[in-house]
Amino acid sequence: MKNRKIKLFLGGIVLLSFLIGICFYPQMPDPMATHWNARGEADGYMSRFWGLFLLPLVLAGTYVLFLAIPKIDPLKENIQKFQKYYYGMLMILFLFLLAIYFHLILWNLGVEISPNLIIPLLLAPLFYYIGVLCEHSRRNWFIGIRTPWTLSSDKVWEKTHSLGGKIFRVSALLVLFGAAFPDYALYFILVPAIVGTLAVIVYSYIIYKEESP
Repeated sequence: MKNRKIKLFLGGIVLLSFLIGICFYPQMPDPMATHWNARGEADGYMSRFWGLFLLPLVLAGTYVLFLAIPKIDPLKENIQKFQKYYYGMLMILFLFLLAIYFHLILWNLGVEISPNLIIPLLLAPLFYYIGVLCEHSRRNWFIGIRTPWTLSSDKVWEKTHSLGGKIFRVSALLVLFGAAFPDYALYFILVPAIVGTLAVIVYSYIIYKEESP
């Protein structure tokens, strides 16, 4: 799918989210459930307007930001080298957010499917593809594992993102496994994310020191 078609697809998701909000507005309670605790119980609420349109507004802002990044990054030539994976990640991210939006609406319509089941199933493909993106990314200022050491060296960037890609792929499997244990789903998401983040930060520093004269 060419970049122009992908941009139209992403814009279509943004427009669809607003249309869905408008269509379901009369049917939504006021306030709406918009936040759930670790046990999958609704524990936070917003007014009907913000409950329905906050996420579409986030999608719209994300659309503008991520389409601008390849144009404003000082290393935009490097982004061009992996733009296929960049736009692929955006498609999965937008579909993920749209699915979360559907879950929000269904819950407030009375179809209370536990987010502890839904979110791991949705996050796993996103985590996996972020791993793919990491392995194909090139040094830039906006996308990827940006530490002082990866931004200072192409070699450090490549080695760190090679490891980061593997960590994200393994994390995706752990997150997916969390769907089988809904009461502990949050831990299957947070622990791999935190441990993986710390691992690549430390690794990038070690590699930088090894590469330094």
